[in-house]
Amino acid sequence: MAADLVDRRVAVIFAGGGNISTLAAKAATSAIPIVFAAVSDPVGGGLVTSLNRPGGNVTGMAALTAELDAKRMELLLELVPETKVVGALLNPNRPNPEVQLKGVQTAAQKVGRQLVALGAGTEREIDSAFAALVQQRAHALLVTADPFLTGRTVQISMLAANHAIPTVYAWRESVAAGGLMSYSTSLVDAYRQAGLYAVRILKGENPADLPVLQPTKFELAINLKTANALGLTVPPSLLARADEVIE
Repeated sequence: MAADLVDRRVAVIFAGGGNISTLAAKAATSAIPIVFAAVSDPVGGGLVTSLNRPGGNVTGMAALTAELDAKRMELLLELVPETKVVGALLNPNRPNPEVQLKGVQTAAQKVGRQLVALGAGTEREIDSAFAALVQQRAHALLVTADPFLTGRTVQISMLAANHAIPTVYAWRESVAAGGLMSYSTSLVDAYRQAGLYAVRILKGENPADLPVLQPTKFELAINLKTANALGLTVPPSLLARADEVIE
């Protein structure tokens, strides 16, 4: 798809969906400007030279994804404090999966809980992961930020409901689709900022001179309908901090 856009000689390529699509676009062209949204660690991922001076044909809006896993786990345990074993669902096929794994391990250690980390890169592996969670007596689950897993929110939320496993997700869009809870930067804001950068580039600015933007808006979303179906009572202190409550 990236090569096709280059063949069409488009003026700007917008790379949605995180690091994978942006890496594909960058591999396809060093001349056409590329604007990304919701990319984690653009410097470490080899997309830009630095945040302040990207230095090439790529810029956009960064996202905090793995960095928020500790906060997500804290919020989940505020809802189900008796949980001793917490599961984490990761996609082993994503770039640098070991970095994300280390992050959730650190998050579990911080809250003093045992972690069961499970990889799932296909729909069948997601089914198997939930069976393993039940077998290992994990009574709560954190779904890490990953385009594949986000795209399987309906499957994951249905399995979480069937197995009565309270689950926290990386994006509010997953909560809107039936998930229990999420804590994240705002994807809507990220895409809006990326759109504004695309406009500036179309008006003649150089992406090499446009600093990578950092997220400033964070949102906690809770689905009360899902909580009730799981037999959970959301503490008033948690509801009061929620930016969005879905009923």
